[in-house]
Amino acid sequence: MDGEPVLGVASAPALGERYEATRGAGALCNGRAIHVSQVASVHEALISSTGMHSLLGTPWVDAFVSLAGDASRSRGFGDFWGHMLVARGSAEAMIEPQLRTWDWAAVKVIVEEAGGRMTQLDGSPVADRQSVLSTNGLLHDRIVARFRAKN
Repeated sequence: MDGEPVLGVASAPALGERYEATRGAGALCNGRAIHVSQVASVHEALISSTGMHSLLGTPWVDAFVSLAGDASRSRGFGDFWGHMLVARGSAEAMIEPQLRTWDWAAVKVIVEEAGGRMTQLDGSPVADRQSVLSTNGLLHDRIVARFRAKN
């Protein structure tokens, strides 16, 4: 579909969890439907990231520090796991300063089919070797605005 991924599968064998989604069919974890959270306030949100170290020296470090300070909680759950926490409603946002296409393509379908959104930190479409922001959708524009203002 115009270069957009249409199928996503991500497995966490040690946890006994498999996430899957197909465009237009919703997202599942171990065969059960999953959905993003309905948290609409940054002050109530759990913000996940690859950790502070990965953001140091990037144009986004100040925006991240401000966002994490305003959030209810922030945790480092790197790679696909943070995005799956967003998809299943256990976190409201996942921030990564850089990802390869093969790292975000499958999780993009899962997050979006669970009701969330995925873009770069500035709100532009995801792309190879660029930043990635997954959210529950309700907080997406507000988080993007924070990163645009600090960049």
